[in-house]
Amino acid sequence: MSYYISSNNNRFYCGLESAYGVAPTPTSTNRFSAVKLTARQELDLAPRRDKTGSRTFAGTPTGARKKTSFAIKSYMSTWIPGSPQPGYGPLVLAALGSSLQSTGGNLVANVINNTQVAFSSPHGLNVNQATSFNGEIRFVANVVDSTNIVLNAPFSITPTSGAQLLPTITYYPTAALPSVSIFDYWSPSTALQRVLVGAAIDNMSVIVNSDYHEFHFEGFAKDVVDSSSFSSGQGGMNAFPPEPAIADFDLNVVPGNLGQAWIGSTAQQFQTVTSASVHISNNLDTRVREFGSSVPLAICPGARTVTLDLALFEKDDTATASLYQSARLRTPISIMLQLGQTQGQLFGIYLKSVIPELPEFDDSETRLQWKFGKSRAQGTVDDEIAVAFA
Repeated sequence: MSYYISSNNNRFYCGLESAYGVAPTPTSTNRFSAVKLTARQELDLAPRRDKTGSRTFAGTPTGARKKTSFAIKSYMSTWIPGSPQPGYGPLVLAALGSSLQSTGGNLVANVINNTQVAFSSPHGLNVNQATSFNGEIRFVANVVDSTNIVLNAPFSITPTSGAQLLPTITYYPTAALPSVSIFDYWSPSTALQRVLVGAAIDNMSVIVNSDYHEFHFEGFAKDVVDSSSFSSGQGGMNAFPPEPAIADFDLNVVPGNLGQAWIGSTAQQFQTVTSASVHISNNLDTRVREFGSSVPLAICPGARTVTLDLALFEKDDTATASLYQSARLRTPISIMLQLGQTQGQLFGIYLKSVIPELPEFDDSETRLQWKFGKSRAQGTVDDEIAVAFA
């Protein structure tokens, strides 16, 4: 007897592709939790204008170009123990482009003026790379020398001599973008299973101070491969990949109210933030118009756009007033958002130079809010944003 398929009996995996549209083998460490995956494939067909002798539609030809788009909504959640990155890490990497830079275990010698950290040995850190201590994440604003760095903001508890900074992985933007495969498995195993191959991230959004911290990904895929119509060679696979053995999976998600915001030309902690979102747009195009192929042949990223939407309660203090002055005078500030407050559930975003737009005054509620919309991050070469997990 056949049954309806429960929409909750759904598991997602993703993995980095070694070549565009060639699916890797999924593993249990590639699993991530998502609220929803939407995939749509359309044929790019012009209307037929040939005379058929009637008003009846004569059908569409086979082999027409395909356009595949997708969107994923995911909550920020705990890492799977032992995995090199969170399950949705490949999606973040595909949105930014860089390989991972990991660090951890650096021993502190002393801390000067709360933000300059001296290490007992060469630190090996780069500008914009993340480090972590005591449930907090910070970024390297400046490398003084091989044993000294300056953090973008102080830790709440200053590390003492001999303290060990904890592991992080940092993602940076690059000119080229990799592709990923997204595996969509259902129970029972006889249900239709899918793989999106050649998935490229056009837009990534991080939503702060919602019910839960959220990641949104949108983009284009080369094709959708399914278990029902699979033929050898699709997605570079000889057979449709079976789902990995289902291992223990920590579904703990991070409440949207947990985290920190450090804002300003001299970083100050703001506890008045009511909402924030960071948007990365890659302005993607794909090689889909070329003669001889019905699916895209490559990813073609355009100019990158990184913007911030920020809302906060107005206070009559110097730090809040300085934000308005920065918007008025068009002077850049730095912004760092930390999501979560527990090791293994930390995510950080660092925008080293943002010119805030003039805020909208929202007096629709009992407390006045300022809403800074579409403030764009800037940089020199691929350095306007860095994100990290810890």
